Formats: sequence, structure tokens, C-alpha cells
Amino acid sequence: MRAHLAHGDSLGACPQACGVPAAVPKTGQTTCWDVGGYTIDCAGTGQDGEYQKGVAVDPRFTDNGDGTVKDNLTGLIWLQDANCFASQTWFDALTVSNTLASGACGLSDGSVAWDWRLPNRKELESLLDLEQSYPALPAGHPFSGVQLGHYYWSSTTYAGDPSFAWFVDLGYGNVVSDGKYNADYVWPVRGGP
Repeated sequence: MRAHLAHGDSLGACPQACGVPAAVPKTGQTTCWDVGGYTIDCAGTGQDGEYQKGVAVDPRFTDNGDGTVKDNLTGLIWLQDANCFASQTWFDALTVSNTLASGACGLSDGSVAWDWRLPNRKELESLLDLEQSYPALPAGHPFSGVQLGHYYWSSTTYAGDPSFAWFVDLGYGNVVSDGKYNADYVWPVRGGP
């Protein structure tokens, strides 16, 4: 099948314009369990731990030495301190993320206000390693201040009730929604497509 290009388009732009699928990251699970929660051999189970589908990179993260961490899988740049802002309502989480700049939160990266933002649900979820808990992050991650048993806001509104937004529990890796008026944690990000 041949892609059709509009006048002035180049083949270099085609991967995004032509619907080339994006790679899905691995969940991190390499173990399989029975219905009682006991570890079993993965062969023939059909579980995630058997197939381990998706993409991964090694090393997963690079500590940039300036208060930021690059995710080598997604290309996103995360604030290294995952507890700079403590808990905030959703609207305040958006504001403190958007106004973050070099000189605050241990940053010396030269960033200015509006370089940073609250991550969307998929971006925040991309950090999870579902083989881990407390935290549900890849082993050896370079982040500090990760709040376990607490939730981190995403910028994504819950369509079932727009007074709620999605968040991620970095203790267990749960992704659920909460009322925007509640106070949850903030982990800014920058970059991305």
C-alpha cells in the first residue's frame, strides 16, 4: 500500500501523518503467578511475564545532573525531585507545573516558565514498572522524593465525570481518577512529540 502525500509533504513527515504505529513500552513484568498469587513457571501461561511484549531501553533513565532526568524510552524530561510541590489540587498542579523554571526545585537546566507541564495520563503511566511495587518504578531509577501510597496528578480529565482527572499511584501502579478539588502530588515533565 502506498501513502499519498499532500502537495509540499515529504516522506520524512509520513510516519506521523500516515499512521505508523507507535511502539508500546514493556510493562516490566517477567514473573507469572497462579490464582493464589504464587509464583509459577511462565511457559504456556499466556501471561504478560511469558511474552514480555513491548519495547525497552537500557539504560532506561539518564540523570542529567541539573535536576532533570531523561527517560531514554520516551524522550521525556522529568523533574528529578518527585516531591518538590507536595500535594496540590488539580488546578494548582497545572499552575505550579507550567510556572516551574530553572532555579526552583533543584533545577539548573536553564528552563523557563511554560517549558514544564503536568504530564498526561499516558506519559505518567509510561514510568510504571509493573513488576515492582513501592515504588512501581524501574529498579535503580534516579528519582528522589517519590511519594509512596499517594497519587500523582495527570493533566488528563476523566471523561466519565469532568470534575475528575486521572492520576497514578506510584506505590502499586494503579491508574484511577479523583476529584479535581482533592490534593494529590505533582511531577512535572517537559518535552515529547
